[in-house]
Amino acid sequence: MNFNSLRNQKGFSLIELVIIIVILGILAAVAIPKYQDITSEAKESSARAALGGLRSAVMIFYANKAVTTGTATWPSVNELGTIGTVMEQGIPKNPYQAKTSAPDSIVTGVTKGTIVGVRGGWAYNATTGELWPNTSGSGENNF
Repeated sequence: MNFNSLRNQKGFSLIELVIIIVILGILAAVAIPKYQDITSEAKESSARAALGGLRSAVMIFYANKAVTTGTATWPSVNELGTIGTVMEQGIPKNPYQAKTSAPDSIVTGVTKGTIVGVRGGWAYNATTGELWPNTSGSGENNF
């Protein structure tokens, strides 16, 4: 066996590879909780934006009714769900609601923060014009 050829071989030793794998594991362990925070913040931002658009549309409908008919009325749940009546496009999805539970629909609600049934992304009280997420995730009923 030629010892000169063994000394000229280049590459990583097993110990160096293990150290690199340990460092990558530590980095992954630090990055995963940061990613989870980002996804929850994204859901909250998306829900706030959708809710803001819905509430604005409801207020504009209310003001238009006051001007055109002389009597201000809140839209009904059916009017709110009909494209072109209150919203020009469809109802935005509630990011906290499962896709199988109709996250882009509206159900009749009575008390803000109280979940109505198991389906429907948003709850709406047509007598007061209040609108809120129809889910019970962490903190989304605070807006």
